[in-house]
Amino acid sequence: MAFSTIKNSITFHPLGDAAIVIQAGTDICEEIHERVVHLFSYIEQHPFAGYVEAVQAFTNVTVFYEPYTVYQSAHLQQQDLSPYEWVKSYIETLLEEKWQEGVQAKRRTIDIPVCYGGELGPDLEEVARINHLTPEEVVRIHTAGTYLVYMIGFAPGFPFLGGLSEKIAAPRRETPRMSIPKGSVGIAGKQTGVYPISTPGGWQLIGQTPLPLFRPDEKVPSLLRAGNEVRFVQMSEKEFFSMKEAER
Repeated sequence: MAFSTIKNSITFHPLGDAAIVIQAGTDICEEIHERVVHLFSYIEQHPFAGYVEAVQAFTNVTVFYEPYTVYQSAHLQQQDLSPYEWVKSYIETLLEEKWQEGVQAKRRTIDIPVCYGGELGPDLEEVARINHLTPEEVVRIHTAGTYLVYMIGFAPGFPFLGGLSEKIAAPRRETPRMSIPKGSVGIAGKQTGVYPISTPGGWQLIGQTPLPLFRPDEKVPSLLRAGNEVRFVQMSEKEFFSMKEAER
């Protein structure tokens, strides 16, 4: 699909004096997500002088740049344009010339082992009570789903996952915990996610994984990226502690 046919659904606005937000839509859904991934990929493949990085969110891509480098390299002293206006024009031209929405690329799928309930999932019974289910039914439904990583945020490597069954949706806790163990798997509303580091938080904790999601010593520190798919696989407590020890 040509960029011109979706142009009316994409908007631009500045974020301070060193970033531009490209809004791909307003709904959190797979169609908008695919467009965000596509935008992010095209911009990363065609950087400009002064480009710093692009960051994906649920419905937009934010492009950060160095205004003075853009000003110098684009010779804006000879034009009646600000760095923001030049970057906006560059991205619009890039998408006009290069954009084509093709067949959805094959998604990378990651299996995450989880030990549910007990001390590792202290809110499992509460989630079951809210939904008039047994804890075993909550686990069965949670492990039956395939979840799309819409974005990474809040904490390093934290995946916001879409696709949670409404049968096990649950509100955030009224009182957040001051410290949540690394690897905790939680539910908040119609989303599920994994805490990659120990941090305060208010999600309902139903289990924990020994698999490290945030790896600061690696070139790409986050195991998961926007556009990946996640499946949760139940493991025993014995398997959990054995794998946790091996990861050390």
